[in-house]
Order: sequence, then structure tokens, then C-alpha cells
Amino acid sequence: MHHAAYVFDAYGTLFDVHAAVRRHAGEIGPDGQLLSDIWRAKQLEYSWVRTLMGSYADFWQLTEQALDFALRKVPSVDRGLRTRLLEAYWRLDCYPEVPAVLKALKASGAKLAILSNGSPEMLQAAVKSAALDQILDDVFSVDQVKRFKTDPSVYDMVVTGWRLYPGAVSFQSSNRWDIAGAAKFGFRTVWINRANQPDEYRDFPPGLILPSLEGLLAGA
Repeated sequence: MHHAAYVFDAYGTLFDVHAAVRRHAGEIGPDGQLLSDIWRAKQLEYSWVRTLMGSYADFWQLTEQALDFALRKVPSVDRGLRTRLLEAYWRLDCYPEVPAVLKALKASGAKLAILSNGSPEMLQAAVKSAALDQILDDVFSVDQVKRFKTDPSVYDMVVTGWRLYPGAVSFQSSNRWDIAGAAKFGFRTVWINRANQPDEYRDFPPGLILPSLEGLLAGA
């Protein structure tokens, strides 16, 4: 089904959050995936805890803090790689299908945006590195409301900014918790289940489950 607007989560949906560690895999050694998993888990945990406490710090600060924890948790990895890992996070690889899918949706007349926990600077760098800056109509960062997903004020930025009803927005995320928050807000939701994870948050189900973004074109 075609929608007036398609809004995408950034990290894990458009951009591969494990690309930074993978880029230095040879130097990191066999514990690279463990390091990356902890880094990502803590990055998200810190965002949730900050919002619950009402104490905001931008996503880049949380990304740095999460990496510091991961490096302490995985002592086999050289801490001297910290700077290079953080630099790599500014230019994460996008998933292979992303440019073609976004271009096709844009050509169909839909509006396209990112809605992300990322700071404006992080998102600008990632979008430019992936050459998506000429395709997207907008990039919404939680920095505007100083709260992280799944706070309703985050999703409200889109409908307020674009003057749309929530039901006119198709929201895509690889994060099931993000889909739950968006579904509760009223968006039409598509869970991009790249890792083939089991379902959860059954009381806030996704409207559609896809293994990648390519399935969106069937409705465009």
C-alpha cells in the first residue's frame, strides 16, 4: 500500500551499526562482534535511562560512553582503537538496498525523512556519506525535544512538522521496541527484521514485517 510519507529510523534500519567495528576487524581480533554488540546495547540502554531520568545528553555523548564501557568489558580489544572506532561511526555503511529503495519511493511522489535518536551532526554526516542527502526531504533528530525514543514527543515531531495525521505516515525501523512506540503513537509501522528476531511487544504489533526495505516497493 502506497503512503504519503515514509519515515525511517536511522541506526540499524538505514545504516549498519556494526560497520564501524567491522572496518577495524583485523586489528580488533576475534572479540569484535562481542564488542560491537555491547557497544550497541549500552548506547540504547543509556538513551532509555536518560529519558526516564529526565536528564538529556546527546546521542554522540552516549555513543562515546557506550564504547568506553564496551572496551572495559572486552579487555582483549586494544583501547588505542577508540578514536578510530568513533571516527568510523560518523560514516557508517548503509545497507545495500537503501539508496535504490529510497529513490523509488521518492519517484512515486512520497515524502521521505529520517526520525532518529542521533544528534543532528551525526545524522548529517551519515546521510552525506551515504549520498542520501539529495533524496530525503527532512531529518528529524530527538535533539529538538531532548528526549529519546520511545517518548511520544519524538514521533510527534513528524506529524507536527509535516502537518499530517499519524495514520498517513509509514514508519520503518529495525528495532522492535521502536516499532512498538510508533504503533502506540498511531503510525502505520513496518518492522524491518534484518536479524530474524522473534516478535515481542505483542500488544503493539507491526502492520508489516519485512526482512529488508526492498519489500516496501511492492506497495509503491
